[in-house]
Amino acid sequence: MAGGDKLQVLHALDAAKTQWYHFTAIIVAGMGFFTDAYDLFCISLVTKLLGRIYYFDPTSEKPGTLPPNISAAVNGVAFCGTLSGQLFFGWLGDKLGRKKVYGMTLMLMVICSVASGLSFGHTAKGVMATLCFFRFWLGFGIGGDYPLSATIMSEYANKKTRGAFIAAVFAMQGFGILTGGIVALIFSAGFNSRFDAPPYAVDRAGSTVPEADYLWRIILMLGAAPAVLTYYWRMKMPETARYTALVAKNAKQAAADMSRVLQVQIVEEQEKVEQLTSKEANNFGLFSREFARRHGMHLLGTTTTWFLLDIAFYSQNLFQKDIFSAINWIPKAATMNAIEEVYRIARAQTLIALCGTVPGYWFTVAFIDIIGRFTIQVMGFFFMTVFMLSLAVPYHHWTTPGNHIGFVLMYALTFFFANFGPNSTTFIVPAEIFPARLRSTCHGISAAAGKAGAIVGAFGFQYAAQSRDPARRDKGYPAGIGVRNALFVLAACNLLGLLFTFLVPESKGKSLEEMSGENEGEQETEAAAAPSKTMPV
Repeated sequence: MAGGDKLQVLHALDAAKTQWYHFTAIIVAGMGFFTDAYDLFCISLVTKLLGRIYYFDPTSEKPGTLPPNISAAVNGVAFCGTLSGQLFFGWLGDKLGRKKVYGMTLMLMVICSVASGLSFGHTAKGVMATLCFFRFWLGFGIGGDYPLSATIMSEYANKKTRGAFIAAVFAMQGFGILTGGIVALIFSAGFNSRFDAPPYAVDRAGSTVPEADYLWRIILMLGAAPAVLTYYWRMKMPETARYTALVAKNAKQAAADMSRVLQVQIVEEQEKVEQLTSKEANNFGLFSREFARRHGMHLLGTTTTWFLLDIAFYSQNLFQKDIFSAINWIPKAATMNAIEEVYRIARAQTLIALCGTVPGYWFTVAFIDIIGRFTIQVMGFFFMTVFMLSLAVPYHHWTTPGNHIGFVLMYALTFFFANFGPNSTTFIVPAEIFPARLRSTCHGISAAAGKAGAIVGAFGFQYAAQSRDPARRDKGYPAGIGVRNALFVLAACNLLGLLFTFLVPESKGKSLEEMSGENEGEQETEAAAAPSKTMPV
């Protein structure tokens, strides 16, 4: 592809040295992701508390728990909202522009975070129904953040360090999960020292103080804070030049915006924009034969790998409770009061985030532009398969007393390689390989496939992993295949993910237009489309 063919404004972005505006973009887009992670994951810190408050049974020896269907709804309704939001806002981001839609998703997140903490009702069912309603719309807003954050960052970045920049936005997810744990720790510790209550075994009714009802609401509502703080900056960011030039076809605006951002003089090239956008190669739609020929396999690759990864990634809750109780991080529920239980769960989640979650993300940031997306994704899927099999084959050995440290280590390594692996790359690649006018939509479709996998992982396996032995089953659940067999199924998902990775091209060091074929003549496109389907170079 000749450099002369390329719009000056796009060339300037690709060749730009790393500078202040890159970091502003990472922080603005990253804070959206930070909020997403906080909002999605903080519910798992308070579900046990919700059970104690709203499903208290004075005749039971164990504290109240959410019934399986309510638990699945409270935890899963945000995922359903996210899936819908990814598809809807992904499409809207290509229709109206990234920046316009970005503000909408943020406002939705703020309003619904606060509203979910204000869930009201006279009965337990009423409170749960209201909570689920607002969690759905919170998820809807979060869903929009996925395609928009990735697309904005990829379109602002230079081609040399684009992978690291998009990975840094995604890595803020780790900090969001960590912050959720820390916030819950601080408030539960404060509440516990202020409202001292006996353990459940000593006083069933007295172990849950009335003030505990404020605790979960505060934790949920604080998710609005980081979103509010970045709203102003989000609105000040100019629309990306690639959208303005290649989709809105306004060369003057694109040149003016980027001259301001890059602080260099950029010539507007309206004629060249008209030429580029009027080419037949730049006018096919998502459901056209031309799209299927050029990018069909790519889209299949990005959707299947994200779907398979999220099945494994979100099933981690399966063994979390086994691990925590096995190594005594979380004692038996009846030996604690309600607020102490929140403290113990938050402490465990925070340690997991600190040791297993956060480091993997930053390894990706450091290495993605050196070894490439393809290598990281294949390596990640490979090690996830190996470690899941290492957990599954000698499963009985790991669960006998004295072997828990090895179990925890295997568990931590599985999720280290998910984050330094496909959990990061499946987010990055769809923002780089599709044409500008379909980029946000295709990222939204890929992300929605991932969320469908998350729903399978979090809820399908919640039922599947139940023991055949009624005594070892969670209350209210039917018999399943057991944790060991569930681990074998997850290992198979990871192996499939590894195979589907071969459909996705390598985008390291290439410009977005090179990857999508938007700058090429017809003959060059013919040549470029053929080999890229089979194997990354």
